[in-house]
Amino acid sequence: MAKSTKKRRQTIRDPLIARAKKTLKPDKSQKSKRRGKSRRAVAAVPAEQTITRAPPPLALGPAASVLDRLYDVIMSRRTADPAVSHSARLLSRGTAKVAQKFGEESVECLIEAVAGHRDALIAESADVLYHLIVLWVSGGVSPQEVWDELKRREGISGIAEKAARVKMLPVAFGLETTKIP
Repeated sequence: MAKSTKKRRQTIRDPLIARAKKTLKPDKSQKSKRRGKSRRAVAAVPAEQTITRAPPPLALGPAASVLDRLYDVIMSRRTADPAVSHSARLLSRGTAKVAQKFGEESVECLIEAVAGHRDALIAESADVLYHLIVLWVSGGVSPQEVWDELKRREGISGIAEKAARVKMLPVAFGLETTKIP
C-alpha cells in the first residue's frame, strides 16, 4: 500500500466515516484498469446502510463567550460619557443611527469579501459583530435570545425555515394572502 494511502486512512477522525469505510469494503471482482493502475470499484450502498450525520452541535462555546463579554461591556457603557466611549456615543444617537452604522459596516464587509481581501474581511467581520451587538443593546435584545433562536433552528433545513417565515410574514401584517406585496 502506498504511503499516501496509509496517511489518508490514518487521518480519518470522523467515527461515522471510519465505520462506513470498514463496512463498505469494495468488491474485489469489480476491478478496472485505468492508465495501467488497478482501481477498486466503489461498492453500492444499500438504502438501509446510508449514512446520515446528526447536525453538528451549535458552536456556542468560546466564540459565544467572547460575544457575551462584548455584550456585557457594551451594556456597561450605555451610561458612560459619549465623549469617552464609542459605544455610548453610538447608543446616544438612537436605534436608527445604530442601525445605519451596522448597515455601513455590513456593506464594508461585503466589499472586502467580494474583493477577496481576507485580512480586511476578518477585520470588517469583527466590526460587523461589534455593531450588531450595539444594535442588540439598543433594541433590547440579549445574546441569549439570539442563541436560543439559533438552537431552535439547528437541524432545520434553511429552505424549510425560510419558507415558513415567508408564509408567516403576510399574517404578521394582517394580510389575507401568502404572497408578499
